[in-house]
Order: sequence, then C-alpha cells, then structure tokens
Amino acid sequence: MDIVVKGRKTEVPDRFRKHVAEKLKLEKIQKLDGKVISLDVEVSKEPNPRQADRCDRVEITLRSRGPVIRAEAAASDPYAALDMAAEKLDARLRKQHDKRFSRRGARRISAAEVPDHVPGAATLNGNGLPVGEEETDGVPTTKIGSLEVKGEGPLVVREKTHVASPMSLDQALYEMELVGHDFYLFVDSETKEPSVVYRRHAYDYGVIHLSTDPMVAEAQPPAAGGTLGG
Repeated sequence: MDIVVKGRKTEVPDRFRKHVAEKLKLEKIQKLDGKVISLDVEVSKEPNPRQADRCDRVEITLRSRGPVIRAEAAASDPYAALDMAAEKLDARLRKQHDKRFSRRGARRISAAEVPDHVPGAATLNGNGLPVGEEETDGVPTTKIGSLEVKGEGPLVVREKTHVASPMSLDQALYEMELVGHDFYLFVDSETKEPSVVYRRHAYDYGVIHLSTDPMVAEAQPPAAGGTLGG
C-alpha cells in the first residue's frame, strides 16, 4: 500500500511528499489496523488573507475493511497542519483498535450475573421492582449510585471520577484534539480551579473557568453548574 498525496488548488512539493512518508509510518498504521486498503493525504490552501493563521489545510483519509477514518487540521503552514492531522489520526486509530480488542475479549453474561459484573446495577425483587426501592407518598424513590431519584427523575447512566494533574490551557487544547472530543475538563495549573475548553465554530475555542465564592455559597443553594454557551 502506498500513500497518495494530492493537492487541491495548490502544488505539492516533493519535500512535503517526503515529509508525509516520514510522518505517516505505514508499519505503525498497519499494526493498529491490519486491513488498511488506502491512505490519502489532500493538501489545500485558503486564499483568504483573513485566515492566514489556518490557510493551509491537510486532510488524511484512511480506508480499510472497517469504517473510514478521517483526520484534518489547518495551520499557518502545511507541515504544522500535517503534524496536527497525524496526531488526530493516531488517536482515532488507537481508539478504534482498543474498541475492537475489547469486543473480541468480551463475552455475553446472563441476567443473573449482571450485578456481579456491573457496579451499581439494580437487583430485582419478586415483583420485578428494584430491591431497595421505597414508596414515598405514592412516588417511588430509587438509589442510583450516589443519587436518590424520586419518580421519573434524571437517569445517571454512568458516573466516573478521574485523577488529573493540573495543566495549562495550551496543554488542555492539545489533549482535547488528541482524543477527538468537542470539550475537555481539566484543572488549570495557574488558578488550581476546574475549567473546561470546548470547540465553538470551525477552529475557534472557548474556555469556562469555575471559581468558588464563599459568600454566594453560604447565601444560596448549590447550582446545577455552568452551561457551554457563547
């Protein structure tokens, strides 16, 4: 399999083609996906001078017997855009590889085994109701994780706790792009407060910082949290 490099409305120099071959190592890619059929790299240039900081765009398309994987990035030069797109491709390939591996090693379990394998799973009584469910004024109350849900309250599908080291805003943006998500929760190394970076429009980003006000906390009940807006 060869890497096909092509330009859209721009010329692709031989030096860049050589850099593509060095950056996208086929042996490494085929270890993560042994059914790769083709790998295409398309380079395009945005003529608008207002977008000079992201005028060069690189899109990598990997086709295999499974789903097509794409990764693209834009920067002020094609080499930087290629490096960013290659990092995204590597992260998505690893994610797909891990997903296949976990599926391969998984086995079906019976309903009776669910409480032994799934923490916090409900155990049903003889009437088909979760054990521990109580009636309060005719409205059932169910314990789900650390919450008590009354009636048809919010359903917490999964609850996770992560241990994270404080990091800078630039590092948080890098980590978000690496995992391919639209937002990333982190602890700001300067303020030591929880913060969220998120994708807004195109390649613009936003950041939300949370800070604690002792006076407000004493005067008002705890709020539900901030929203991603703006």
